[in-house]
Amino acid sequence: MRRKERYEFVLNYFQEHTPDAETELIFDSPYQLLVSVILSAQCTDKRVNLTTPAIFQKYPDAFALAEAPFEELFELVKSISYPGNKSRHLIGMAKLLVEKFNGQVPMTVDELVLLPGVGRKTANVITSVIDKQPNLAVDTHVFRVSARIGLTVNAKTPLATEKQLVQYIPEGLIHKAHHWLILHGRYVCVARNPKCEICPLTWFYRYYERTHTEKALLKAEALRIKKAKDAKLKKSLNTINKELKKRSVDKNS
Repeated sequence: MRRKERYEFVLNYFQEHTPDAETELIFDSPYQLLVSVILSAQCTDKRVNLTTPAIFQKYPDAFALAEAPFEELFELVKSISYPGNKSRHLIGMAKLLVEKFNGQVPMTVDELVLLPGVGRKTANVITSVIDKQPNLAVDTHVFRVSARIGLTVNAKTPLATEKQLVQYIPEGLIHKAHHWLILHGRYVCVARNPKCEICPLTWFYRYYERTHTEKALLKAEALRIKKAKDAKLKKSLNTINKELKKRSVDKNS
């Protein structure tokens, strides 16, 4: 199957079965989404959603967050991974939003990456979710699933993965494809022990084909070795039996 056909099949499947896929982060404004995405790095969306209500209540906008004392914000985010760094990033991000953007979240990747705690992945999430721009954030799920399905070939970095994906995905679907791949990686094509038995895409997964072919080959090789050992053992036993019979005859003669 050519890569173009592979993309068409995968995209058609997701459009049919999960047409309304969206982020699992809970937010009511671009500011809230930006805070949530910064907190979500190496942390589950579920944990972030449990943490952000208290933050948004105490710091409802960038102006309030910019004035937050580090110790107070840290107390609110301490259940999140890397709370110290993320507290500093949030305060620094809010201060720059106030100073440079009048407290409003900019909608270009180039402007967003100027903010503390915001890299290309976060900027792509913000612009694609809020503004439906054709930007595709590559996290560990997208990186893994894309390679397993065969959408990417020899993509060694998130940026290389992003470039290959946006090259083949129609522009109008790029903001959705991000969520399709993330959710599939989060719940089905997980990192360890992927749930191939319940995945409707497994029949053409390169990962599935490769690992299951390898397993079949290893099983066949193990059986061959076992048979070879059995044959050698049988040969040895026959030799021993013949020798014992010979000795028995010699003894009785």
